[in-house]
Amino acid sequence: MLRIAIQSKGRLNEESMNLLQEVGVKLSFSKRTLLIPVKNFPAELLFLRDDDIPQAVADGVADIGIVGENEFIEKKKNAEIVKRLGFSKCRLSLAIPKGEDYQNLSWFNSKKIATSYPVILSEFLKKKAIKAKIHTISGSVEIAPGIGLTDAIFDIVSSGSTLVNNQLKEVETVIHSEAVLIANTSLDKDKQQILRELVFRIEAVQTAKDKKYILLNAPNTALPAIFDIMPGTRSPTVVPLAQEGWSSVHAVLNEKSFWQIIGELKDAGAEGILVLPIEKMIF
Repeated sequence: MLRIAIQSKGRLNEESMNLLQEVGVKLSFSKRTLLIPVKNFPAELLFLRDDDIPQAVADGVADIGIVGENEFIEKKKNAEIVKRLGFSKCRLSLAIPKGEDYQNLSWFNSKKIATSYPVILSEFLKKKAIKAKIHTISGSVEIAPGIGLTDAIFDIVSSGSTLVNNQLKEVETVIHSEAVLIANTSLDKDKQQILRELVFRIEAVQTAKDKKYILLNAPNTALPAIFDIMPGTRSPTVVPLAQEGWSSVHAVLNEKSFWQIIGELKDAGAEGILVLPIEKMIF
């Protein structure tokens, strides 16, 4: 059985639970406890604080975990990233009071910086040969300059609204982060097999993201032009219709270019275009 560490609350918890639901992992009951067995998969969920997950996985308290990449980098524990998950994206950035004149990183020399990520910040400042004082605090980092505690902050930025609300501006991005699946480096063969199955399911869900399944009817004379417009996973599927000289064409489209392609298909002679969502794609 594989023990999966999940953040106990917050956005990362919600998105992690949504992912597990998409890959068919169902909990035995809904009441939140520290450890919950899974009904239809050889696993159990362990709910922890986000910053405790890297340690739990490294020590074998959990076999794998879903955690923010920023926490994984900060903690520097002996675990490995096995899959980038593509959600809970953010960045760790330096921010200063909005009214300050900022030209380059030299502004931070001799300044005090508040952060919950002293390891990442320290390494960055050392690499850039900046001598600043790091003031480590947990929570409400963004208020530190406003109350005169520090000159700047180094913190997570997502939409940037928190910075704006505290009269701060982002001036340097240090790392980009997202949710990652990490694993203990000493899993036995049985647990490795379960992990491979879980990763296989996750990849099937990820592949289907931003994809649409499209079906259309067209005269056979229009098919060469339609094939040039509409790529499939390998090539479009063509099924003859009862009406002589007509076919049904099936393919997968990327949602980003969807509307442009639909317009081109109509101009090429496509009719009866049907678009369906895709839950999973398996190759």
